[in-house]
Amino acid sequence: MEDNPVNQKVAGVMLDRLGYEVNLATNGLEAVEMASRTRYEAILMDIQMPEMDGFAATREIRGTETSRTPIIAMTAGAMAEDEDRCREAGMDDYITKPVSLDTLASVLARWAPARER
Repeated sequence: MEDNPVNQKVAGVMLDRLGYEVNLATNGLEAVEMASRTRYEAILMDIQMPEMDGFAATREIRGTETSRTPIIAMTAGAMAEDEDRCREAGMDDYITKPVSLDTLASVLARWAPARER
């Protein structure tokens, strides 16, 4: 869930190459609403989104979900404190931007292995 159109396109292409179906949210409120309607294998959560940031969106999702969905932070913040904030908000893992295909594949393999599609 990414708010920048260029980053959305890049992430979408990478996820498609890895065999994942993609739904995009353009802001945090939309991400929460989508997560309330659909059970996802994993959620890639941008930290800096309009309407509601990724921290608040994650807390909202965690407060209402009936089964835990892996939420993976995607952020330009590369400091240990950034990762700590993500985990405190309820995120399961953390990827720094720019994201490489290998890193994305490795993290998703841990949380949501691609099925044959």
